[in-house]
Order: sequence, then structure tokens, then C-alpha cells
Amino acid sequence: MANPTGPTGEQFEITRGDARAVITEIGAGLRVFEIGDVSYVETFAADAAPPKGAGQILLPWPNRTKGARWTYQGETQELEVTEPERGNAIHGLTRHAEWTLVEHAESSITFEIGIEVQPGWPVPLHARIRYELAPRELTVTHDIRNEGDSPIGVGVGAHPYFRLGDLPTDELTLTLSASRVRPALPAAQLPYGDEQDVDGTDYDFRAGRLLAGVDLDTAFTGLAKGVWGLAPRRGLGVAPPDDTAEDGRHHHVLSHGEKSIDVWTDPDFRWVQVFTPEDLVGRGRAIALEPMTCPADALNSGDDLIDLEPGTSWTGSWGVKIHG
Repeated sequence: MANPTGPTGEQFEITRGDARAVITEIGAGLRVFEIGDVSYVETFAADAAPPKGAGQILLPWPNRTKGARWTYQGETQELEVTEPERGNAIHGLTRHAEWTLVEHAESSITFEIGIEVQPGWPVPLHARIRYELAPRELTVTHDIRNEGDSPIGVGVGAHPYFRLGDLPTDELTLTLSASRVRPALPAAQLPYGDEQDVDGTDYDFRAGRLLAGVDLDTAFTGLAKGVWGLAPRRGLGVAPPDDTAEDGRHHHVLSHGEKSIDVWTDPDFRWVQVFTPEDLVGRGRAIALEPMTCPADALNSGDDLIDLEPGTSWTGSWGVKIHG
């Protein structure tokens, strides 16, 4: 499956039973996740670039840094402008970089990368990512260590687009555990408004809403814990003993009847970005559910950054579980 000269480098497959995932060397992104030939993420050709960031890993910050500038210990940091139409730096430093393979087993794989001191980034980091298949589930675990002599705040995100086989996106129901939102402001350089409650707005997805007619590029937070706290339960299999069951994770669900994709995250992933483009290559109408530890422009605001002292590490996971 090698393709060392393509935009995503060599392709690495892991399997367990009839489940299969493909991870890319460049960016350590998720290109394929399927069970029994049913696709649960939007894919793209091995020799193509990820359309609209499909499957990419976002660190040491997700989303945008306004004006590609931020301040660290009183000094202005100037990042490369990677969203030229808005003048921002977007989605971190590693999604177009080559990651090093650490371990490749039948059902799991681990990559690592060093983030060196460079224009706009003042402290070296070391990052690892592990993908592991279980029956009807894929778990992604991130580890980030501060390799420098000074503290630094970092963020982590991912950019997968999800699908339920061949079902049209607009026939899926989206259920989010979010009680707060930063509404989209498409014309602004940083295209998000102030945080507000979702109560009484079109941003309230806690009871589930059909995606037909929904247009989002929107950050949600105020995430409740426990899959069974979502009301009503939608396609999540056998009910637990009671409706208060909690596993300490956040859950966002795409469902159709009794079939569903449960996108779960550890508590440190306090945000989820929902993006519904009309023109994803190979799909058209699509939906990304992007786990994020912090919101856009967190390097400037400090909101929900992971604070790493010299020599310390952070570990967090998110995953995808298929029901029905």
C-alpha cells in the first residue's frame, strides 16, 4: 500500500475482524474507517490530498489563530499564514508533515513527530498518536510532551467527516451534547461570534435534528457527559439500566433509525466544531464532527488550552463507535 510520493505519503492499514482503517504517513490522518465494506468516514484516493482537511490531525492548535499572530511571554509570535483569504493561521503545524512510524500491529498503529522551535512557535514539543480498532469501534489517543525549558499552552483537534454507509447526509439526525455555541460569522476574519446558550435557538441539537436544511461551520461547547444524557436516545443500541448512566465522556451522534455513529471524546475535548459543506469532493453534502480541546484563537484568548510545564505530558482520547 506504499505511496511515498503522494500528498499523504505511505498508507498504513490496520484490521480487526471485518473492521478496517487506513492511516496516512503525512499528517497521521484517518483516510478510511469501514466495517464489512460499509464506510463510516468520508475517504479520498491514496494519491490525492485530503479534501477540506478530511481526517487530518490538528496540533498544536485546532482551528484558527487570528491574523497568524499571538503573544508568548510578552513577545509577538508570527505564524505562517495558511488561510490566505482571511489572513489567519489554521489547524496547527503537523497536518502536512511526515510522521514517524513507531509501532504497527494488526489492529493498532502508533506514529510520532517532533514540533521544533520555528517562526511563530517558541517551545519544542513531542507528539504521539495511536489508532486502535476494537469490535465496531476505533479509538484515537493523543500524547503531547513539552520538550522545552518553558511552559506552553497547546490545543489538539481532529477533522473527520462521518457517514453512515451510502445514506445521504441530509437523511441523518445529528444529536449534540452541547449547551453553548459560538455562532458563525462568515464575513469576519475570525468567523465566530461570542459564546451563548443554545436554549431557544436553531443551535440546540440536544434532542436531535434532521440535517436537511442545516448549514453549520460552528463551534459548540458546554458539553454534557454520558451518552445516555442525550435526549432522546437515538440509535444507540440496548438501553442501560437507567437514564442517568454516565461514562465521563462527551458524545455526539449521527443516526438513522436504529443505526448510529457515536463520536465520543474524553472530558478535555471541551469543544466540537460541526461543518456541513455542500461540495466535499467525492461526496457533495457532508458533515464533519471535529473534536477539539480548545476553540478558535485559543493561543490569543487562552481559553481551554492544555498547560504543559517543561517535561510534562498530556494524554487524551476520542473515538468512533458504531451501533446497529
